[in-house]
Amino acid sequence: MIRENPPLGAPMWIDLMAADTAGAVAFYTSLFGWTAEEPNDEFGGYQTFFLDGERVAGLMTRGDDGAPMDVWSVYLHVADAAATVAAAADHGGTVMVDATPVGDLGTMGVLVDPGAAVIGMWQPGTHRGGVVGAPGAPCHFELHTRDFDAAVSFYRDVFGMAFGAIDDGFRYALYDLGAGFGAGIMDATDWLPDGAPSAWSVYFAADVDPTVAKAVELGGSVVQPAEDTPYGRLVTLAAPDGAIFKLRGETAT
Repeated sequence: MIRENPPLGAPMWIDLMAADTAGAVAFYTSLFGWTAEEPNDEFGGYQTFFLDGERVAGLMTRGDDGAPMDVWSVYLHVADAAATVAAAADHGGTVMVDATPVGDLGTMGVLVDPGAAVIGMWQPGTHRGGVVGAPGAPCHFELHTRDFDAAVSFYRDVFGMAFGAIDDGFRYALYDLGAGFGAGIMDATDWLPDGAPSAWSVYFAADVDPTVAKAVELGGSVVQPAEDTPYGRLVTLAAPDGAIFKLRGETAT
C-alpha cells in the first residue's frame, strides 16, 4: 500500500544511485517483479520502478564521485523541507542538498546526521511516496550508527520520529508505524567494521530463501547469511554492482 498521509519522519521513498542503470533495472525487475519506466529527461534521466502499477523506488545515474559502490537512499516525510534543513543545522546536522523543488512532485533535500549518516527528506506534492509492506516492497528501514544518543535526538527533534526503546541486549530505538512497518536506530559501535560509515539500510519484504537464490543467480551475493530472529528471517545481500540491501520474511519452518 501507499500511505497517502504518513506520519512525519516516516520513510516514504527510496532510490538507488547506480553507475550502471541498465544493469540495475535488469537485476531488480528480475528479482522483485518490478517494472521500470524510461529515463525522464526532465529530471536528469531519473527512472521510477513500479510494483503492481504503484511507485516503489527510484533510480538515478551516479556520477564519477569516487564512491566504491552503488547505494540506496532513504527519504523521510517532512511537512516543510526548508524548515527541516534549518532545524538540522541547529541540531548538529549538515546539508548535502538544500531543499529543492522537483516540479509539482514535491520538494527534496539531503542531510548528514551527527553520526555522519546520509538521510534524505521528501515534502510531498503530487508524489505521495511508494508502496510499502507488500512482497517486493520496502518493509523496514534501519540506521546503524556509532553515535546512538545523538542520532536518536536528531531524528526525534528534526524529523519528529516518536521512538519507543527496545531492550534486547542491544540499544535500539524503534519508530513503529504499524502493520509491521517502521524505522529503527541501532547502536552499532561495537560491530561496525573499521572504516565502515554509519548508514541507513532498506529491508524488502520477501520469501527469503528463494529470493536469495534468485539474487545469486542474477549475479548478486550474500553479505550476511539468512538467519531466523525474533523479528523474522533476515539476510543482507549485495547487488552485482555492490549496492547493499536486506530482506525480511517469515521465519523458516
